[in-house]
Amino acid sequence: MLVGALLTVLTLAVLQFGLAVYVRNVVHDAAVEGAFHAALADTTLAEGAERTRTIIERSVGGQFAQGVDVVETTHLGHDAVQVTVRATLPLVGLLGAPRALEVSAHAPAESLQ
Repeated sequence: MLVGALLTVLTLAVLQFGLAVYVRNVVHDAAVEGAFHAALADTTLAEGAERTRTIIERSVGGQFAQGVDVVETTHLGHDAVQVTVRATLPLVGLLGAPRALEVSAHAPAESLQ
């Protein structure tokens, strides 16, 4: 009985860890995609933020797409776009600590000059 309970808790913990890693990877990939979209010469920063939100909403849900910030910056000495996403870190199922997960992505800014 005790071993069965321990194995059940261990299995659930591994599944929860896998879910947390999956959410982190989805949020990071969405930030990368949004940064590259916003860095295009004919798009705006707002369009990059919207693309990031859309990818996150379609993949894991809207509650993970609340804190998306896009800014122009310099990265490694070149003009760049940075997308930062602050999302919920899932601790029990998809419920968890709000804004505990933060990822950033950079993309080189494109220009028409």
